[in-house]
Amino acid sequence: MSFTNAKWLGVLLPGKKTAVTPSIWGWALNRGIAAVKEDAVEMLASYGLAYSLMKFFTGPMSDFKNVGLVFVNSKRDRTKAVLCMVVAGAIAAVFHTLIAYSDLGYYIINKLHHVDESVGSKTRRAFLYLAAFPFMDAMAWTHAGILLKHKYSFLVGCASISDVIAQVVFVAILLHSHLECREPLLIPILSLYMGALVRCTTLCLGYYKNIHDIIPDRSGPELGGDATIRKMLSFWWPLALILATQRISRPIVNLFVSRDLGGSSAATEAVAILTATYPVGHMPYGWLTEIRAVYPAFDKNNPSNKLVSTSNTVTAAHIKKFTFVCMALSLTLCFVMFWTPNVSEKILIDIIGVDFAFAELCVVPLRIFSFFPVPVTVRAHLTGWLMTLKKTFVLAPSSVLRIIVLIASLVVLPYLGVHGATLGVGSLLAGFVGESTMVAIAACYVYRKQKKKMENESATEGEDSAMTDMPPTEEVTDIVEMREENE
Repeated sequence: MSFTNAKWLGVLLPGKKTAVTPSIWGWALNRGIAAVKEDAVEMLASYGLAYSLMKFFTGPMSDFKNVGLVFVNSKRDRTKAVLCMVVAGAIAAVFHTLIAYSDLGYYIINKLHHVDESVGSKTRRAFLYLAAFPFMDAMAWTHAGILLKHKYSFLVGCASISDVIAQVVFVAILLHSHLECREPLLIPILSLYMGALVRCTTLCLGYYKNIHDIIPDRSGPELGGDATIRKMLSFWWPLALILATQRISRPIVNLFVSRDLGGSSAATEAVAILTATYPVGHMPYGWLTEIRAVYPAFDKNNPSNKLVSTSNTVTAAHIKKFTFVCMALSLTLCFVMFWTPNVSEKILIDIIGVDFAFAELCVVPLRIFSFFPVPVTVRAHLTGWLMTLKKTFVLAPSSVLRIIVLIASLVVLPYLGVHGATLGVGSLLAGFVGESTMVAIAACYVYRKQKKKMENESATEGEDSAMTDMPPTEEVTDIVEMREENE
């Protein structure tokens, strides 16, 4: 396959930047915490718990990008999508406040995780500070989907890179402020907000400048008419459920790892290791998730793509080949970064800012991350195909199986002598494998139904054609009679 098609790469490569950058800003934010030498491990654990819980709320909202990609064809459709995200952001903010101030939050964070009072109070405080982030993130993702639909993926990639740059700059600035002594948790959190503000502003301005004036007020019949909120939500909820289970996986892992070690200092250290290693381990494979946007963006049988014209054709075979190349590249990156001696330690020491002893504890968990690209690629490729067919409802069981496999691994592996961060990352891998297996089964089911449907349609068309080609009975009789008269 030749990768010279500019529009082909223009859609795919910025999507990878969009997915890679969250891992990089995770490095930057962890650096901001680790730079606070006093109680750095405790701060990493507190921020890690709060951030992973917050991602549970923002995760489902980020999949509204796919609603913008598939359904938003008019200004009216866009208004409905934004309204859904405003309501979702408000609900998330209410939950953040409840967990920060109510007994429910104390039970979830202190009791369930078996953390001490100091870590628990810092975690709830950080969670409160993050209450407005889900709304900002939702607005950004909704407009990102619309921009991707119209092939402005370079702008989406630039917005994500600007997010990272803003966060790195603000971490550096705030480290020299009084916050380092008074409230160190605000260093990564304020930087997170500034990056999100830059990203959201860039995407919204890009939408108004490039798209708002060229799309109709309402969708015509040729585009399937206006998308209803019900249609958007029915398309979105299976994807949201999958992403919610992905986001809740980390809090579940933190919970079981902490409880397995009895809430001791070793438990705090294990959660801190997970917090430090996750963005590093996620970076080489996280961008593979964006492959699922390829099918909806290029499929010409999708009515929502009729507004966008492309002179070059991208076939299913091209997408499959590109997917395989992406997986091979990701596997290569993982093994170079995590299996080459001293490379992973150097990344953690020089970029995250941890000491050598702590970095050594992160090596084994990072090596387990090397095997994530295979299940992630399978899941992303098949999910994109199912999104094109608008058959996302068959994906719902995969999220359930992922949680079942994850919890089973977290329960069984300690009996095999696996504990700490290794237990957490190993269980995550098992959950990914279970989920991708169920997605593959669902895709096979849909494929068989589609194939059977096409065969039935072909048979029906063949019968209609045969009936059309045969002359009417009366005409045949007249022809026979004329021949008899001539004889």
